[in-house]
Parts: sequence; C-alpha cells; structure tokens
Amino acid sequence: MTETAAVPTAALRARAQIDLGALRANVRALRARAKGAAVMAVVKSDGYGHGAVPCARAALAAGANWLGTATAEEALALRAAGLPGPILCWLWVPGGPWRQAIEAGIDVSLSGLWALREATAAARAAGRVARVQLKADTGLGRNGCQPGADWAELVDAALRAEAEGLVRITGLWSHFACADEPGHPSIAAQLDQFREMLAYAEERGVRPEVRHIANSPATLTLPESHFDLVRTGIAMYGISPSPEVGTPADFGLRPVMTLSAALALVKHVPGGHGISYGHHYVTPGETTLGLVPAGYADGIPRHASGTGPVLVGGKWRTVAGRVAMDQFVVDLGGDEPAVGSEAVLFGPGDRGEPTAEDWAQACGTIAYEIVTRIGTRVPRVYVNDADVNDVLVNGREAG
Repeated sequence: MTETAAVPTAALRARAQIDLGALRANVRALRARAKGAAVMAVVKSDGYGHGAVPCARAALAAGANWLGTATAEEALALRAAGLPGPILCWLWVPGGPWRQAIEAGIDVSLSGLWALREATAAARAAGRVARVQLKADTGLGRNGCQPGADWAELVDAALRAEAEGLVRITGLWSHFACADEPGHPSIAAQLDQFREMLAYAEERGVRPEVRHIANSPATLTLPESHFDLVRTGIAMYGISPSPEVGTPADFGLRPVMTLSAALALVKHVPGGHGISYGHHYVTPGETTLGLVPAGYADGIPRHASGTGPVLVGGKWRTVAGRVAMDQFVVDLGGDEPAVGSEAVLFGPGDRGEPTAEDWAQACGTIAYEIVTRIGTRVPRVYVNDADVNDVLVNGREAG
C-alpha cells in the first residue's frame, strides 16, 4: 500500500469555525431590514449548533434587543452566563422550572390555561411578578392558543392574574407556517387572524411591550408582518430560510459556520475496490482515496452517502460510499494531497467550497438541520470577536 506523506503540523480532527464578525454583520443587516422593529436573536438549540452563549453575546453587541430560546433550560443557561436584557422561552411542559425562570426575569410563553396556572403558582412562591407572553395559534397548528373562545378565556384569565399582581403580560405573539414560501395563501390568512386576536386582547385591556409574528423569512420578505419585534433565527447565522426566499447574498448575509476536517489517510487503490459498508461505491479505476475523520456521530448526515460534497485540494469531491459513524471516504481521482490536508465540508462558499445549502440539497433536507446537527465531538472555534480573545474552543480559551 502506498500512502502520501503527512503535513508536519497536525490540525484538529474536525472543527466548526464560527465567524462572530459575520454574525454581528448579519445582525446589523437584519436590523436595517426590520427598520423600526426590535430584533430578537434566537439562540435555541445551542445557537443552531453555533454555540448559544458566544453567539448571543455577539448578537447583543451588534444591537439585538432580545434573546430567544425554545426551552427554559436554554434561557437559564444564558442568564447563568451573565447575559442581560429580555429573554423569551416558549416551549414548556407541566412541572417545568417556572419559578427559576421567573426569578431570573425570563419571559415565559403561555399557550393555555394550564401554563398560566403554573406560572401564577410559581410567581406566588417566588414573590415575583411573572413576565408572560400569550401565544396565539393563527394557523401553524403547533403550540399556541386557538382563536375564539380559547383565546378569550386565556386573555381574560391572564388579565385577572395581572390585576392580582401575579403576572405582567409583556407580549402577544404567533408563528408563521409558510413564510418561507413567498405568496403562500396561509401567510395573509395568518396575518389577518393575528390582527384579530391582537385586537381582542387589546380591547380587553392588554398593553404588551411587544407584538410579534415575523420569523427569519418574514423578516426578510414581509415588512407588513414586523409589528414591534422580529425573531431572527437561521438568517442571523447567514443561512437563507429557503432557496425560494433567496440566497444569503441577496440579503447581505454571510454564513457563520465553516465545517472542516483534516484528512486522516490518503492512499492508492486499484480499480474495482469496494468502499465503506455495503460496497455501495466501487472505484471505476485506479485512484486515490482520502479518509475524512468525521461521521454521523459528529452530525454528518448518513443521507449524504454518495452525494455529500467536499472541497479537497481546490476541487469538489463527493462522499464515496456510506458515511460511517466516525469517518467517510472521498475519491480523489488520482490527486495526492498530504495527509492532514484540509477537507472543507461547507462554509460561506468564498473559496469555492460547498455551503450548508449544498449539503441540504444533497441530503434532501433543509440547511437548518445541517448546521444544527453538528455534534459536540466537533470543537467550535470562534474567530473575529475581541470579547473572546479571537479564538475559543467550545466556549473556553484555546490552548
């Protein structure tokens, strides 16, 4: 077996480089697009895989007004890290850490009477006024209170709790189902429904700090939906919500994450050589193979077997055969990069590398999933942020 020589200095096995300078620029671009509305930086799911705390800090530094998470645990972690300002968390189950959230000054979302009961009980126990936001289901059919009698009941009960000094209704909000499909009829229908539900609450006496329904695609394309606040999730990380909405460059956004690995092996093989489990790829002739030491345990989609694009030596290669738990192979077509050479799975595309959207297309999924699924075995390396001394690995100073 003939192998190529290794590069003299070893790189990390794999790394997700997070450009916080790009994130700050994205937040500024989104603020400009939102005009008079405040901006919520959504950092759920560990900042869509980018790292919640560093990304939250960078977003606030760039002028974001709110932070948003799905779970209370995510919101409490931001407070524990010393992050100031309003934070909204919206995914609750009975018995959740209501009191801790209320004591931390976190806004809690309520979609039904059960949640209001738990929030008011926790407020009594804490001796604190709970900051609550009422979520309306305007047509998504997930979380949120149904229009009509259910909404009336929740609004009226929340107002009674406010009169008792147990809660402060800080927000009224909802979420789009199809804002990433321009022209979809549900968009206008949901906006009309939201306005009706707002009108009922405000006529009854609710005086919210913020009213909001706009997610990333609505922030980019539906100015009539901006109200007082827009919630920017995937767009803040420089990824378009969908190809139909436009490319990141169309909106002045830049992808924040670059995922790369160091080749663990480069070797010559004959034609007819089976590659990886099941031999779904067989070399068509004598060639060289590169071993990329990252697999589905790191978040590389197994669905990318045979389709995932990788930049090695300035050329696009394709995953050869199945993605395994810890590694996959690319056919280098006779090229002989040194062991340790960089294999770029995705990034902004500046150097001709694939993007997260390219991986999404290869896997039949969305770019949200590509970046969010990158696992904890892959260090996050932070660059272009003076607050963290330029480079951090998994939130700690490198070295």
